[in-house]
Amino acid sequence: MEIEEIIPSIALILILILILPSFIKSNFKKKVFFKNLSIWGVIIIVLVILLYFIT
Repeated sequence: MEIEEIIPSIALILILILILPSFIKSNFKKKVFFKNLSIWGVIIIVLVILLYFIT
């Protein structure tokens, strides 16, 4: 891995650590939690596919 891949990965992990407690607190019910988690999963998959085709 090069530095161009390591730094963004660390940044994304740190952002996830900052956001995750609030996300879990606001989605206390399992149904709402899994709905929001699936929405975020779809968004991330779409972004990864777009970035794969762009680069």
